[in-house]
Amino acid sequence: MMPAKRNRLDQLRADRSEVENHYIDELAAGRIGRRDFLRRGAVVGMSSALMGMILEACGSSSSSASSSASSASSISASAGGPKVGGTLRLALLAPGAQINPLTTNDTGNVMLMQTGEYLIFDSNLQLRLVPALATSWSHNGDGTVWTFKLRQGVKFHDGSPMTADDVVYTFQQNSDPHNAANALSAFQGVLTPSGVVKRDTYTVEFHLEAANGNFPYLVSSDNYNTIIVPKGTDFSKWQSTFMGTGGFKLQSYTQNQGASFVRNPDWWGGRTYLDATRFVFYGGPSPQVLALQGGQVDVIVQFAAAGGEALLNNSSYNIVHYEASVHRELSLRNDLPPFNDARVRRAVALSLNRPAMVNALLRGYGQVGNDNPFAPQFVSRDPSVPQRVQDIRQARQLLTAAGHANGVSAPLYTEINQEMPLLAQAIKGYAADAGINFNLHVETQDAYFGKSTFGNSDWLDGEASLVDYGSRGVPNVFLEAPLTSSGPWNAARFRNPTYDRLVRDYIAAVDLQSQRRVAGQIERLLLEETPIVIPYWLNGLTATAANVHGVNPTALPQIDVTRAYIG
Repeated sequence: MMPAKRNRLDQLRADRSEVENHYIDELAAGRIGRRDFLRRGAVVGMSSALMGMILEACGSSSSSASSSASSASSISASAGGPKVGGTLRLALLAPGAQINPLTTNDTGNVMLMQTGEYLIFDSNLQLRLVPALATSWSHNGDGTVWTFKLRQGVKFHDGSPMTADDVVYTFQQNSDPHNAANALSAFQGVLTPSGVVKRDTYTVEFHLEAANGNFPYLVSSDNYNTIIVPKGTDFSKWQSTFMGTGGFKLQSYTQNQGASFVRNPDWWGGRTYLDATRFVFYGGPSPQVLALQGGQVDVIVQFAAAGGEALLNNSSYNIVHYEASVHRELSLRNDLPPFNDARVRRAVALSLNRPAMVNALLRGYGQVGNDNPFAPQFVSRDPSVPQRVQDIRQARQLLTAAGHANGVSAPLYTEINQEMPLLAQAIKGYAADAGINFNLHVETQDAYFGKSTFGNSDWLDGEASLVDYGSRGVPNVFLEAPLTSSGPWNAARFRNPTYDRLVRDYIAAVDLQSQRRVAGQIERLLLEETPIVIPYWLNGLTATAANVHGVNPTALPQIDVTRAYIG
């Protein structure tokens, strides 16, 4: 590095925290690239302007930082510039239950974002955290207390101002174990209601139960239930108002049919290009594809490559695709035979031809999985951990050693969602070659998820259960909710004290080297125990008509259309 640039970098380092300087050192030494620096810097609260100057001092283009933080309107932008007016029509798989910000756990999360907003937006396309209702955030040095500064001048749709009181109420409700909130999948063991503290009208502090280096992701759109609502909101009645701070307001909502929203003239973000949006609900993926082809809708919020071939490589449509941590997870009950023996669980995993699945079911829009929650895009994963490959002979040997020379049988439950019924068929076929007979139960999402509690859900109670997981920017939820001993989504009934300790260590780590070290131990433990099987990671896929621009999807799925336009 040239002396002048080194001096400039030293100046920028002078007032930074130990963790911030760690990431600056990692960048300067070439151990992380520009994209990962932007992602990690944003997590610990470094501004876009600061990161741009650091990149420039290290010899990278500062324009890269600014472009990463640019408006979503740059995505698929037309040469003629944004057009104002019109109604955007979007196709979506019908939500299975009432839209309640506390409990929604299916495509209803797409509905939350239409009128509600988060402290931070996690954009899969920009691959970094972007300020939303919070303008900045920082921690106390060890990641146990995080302070958020709120955007001023924000109003709810009824005209009332958004303040710290509303943010405190929102997160106290979402972290209260008595509410059965879906966000507890992220907050359990991390945040309690008493830890959410108002410091002043526009400052909120989160006092955590333990250090958490990735906490900003847990209060971002990653934790999709945490849209900010007015203090005192009755969540069970929220569907009648869709009260929020977003760029669109509710016009109408009809269960199983659709929803309409109109422009919010008082939105803090300025005028949306669209006058209105209209969502049409469908019972499956094929009708959505036909609706786009027939001109009945302009956007399919999310679709699978299998079944969507007519849209891919077709100039009549814009296809937005992006790497994501979307995955399918096969849980095997550790407390019930035959899967209470780890050798049987490993046999299931070894029977799968993962590259063939990626090619056949995803048409190549994905990456093979390795039966652990660290997606290829997660910078903290340990790349030295060997990839599991198909080995039918070894699978049969494991079954014989476990006392099942004649094979085993078990039911496998899954949901009607994108390519998942086809995946279940593929798993059944591969497993049969190893002597494992799965009896498939392919159910509607409503029947499959049930009440989403133990004892009331085929998802959580089935001997083998194949479920979908939306994308997250960090693996925390994937590590905790389905795999820790007290995890609310622990369909595998996996209880391993060593694993629990390693997850606590990983989450508490605020520097990348420590995260990678612990991640490797977690990955190897899960390969040995195999409580879950992750056959692949899916890229996010959103389709629009050729004249639609500026849509900003995430792979949860969600979609931000505040900067979308037609023309």
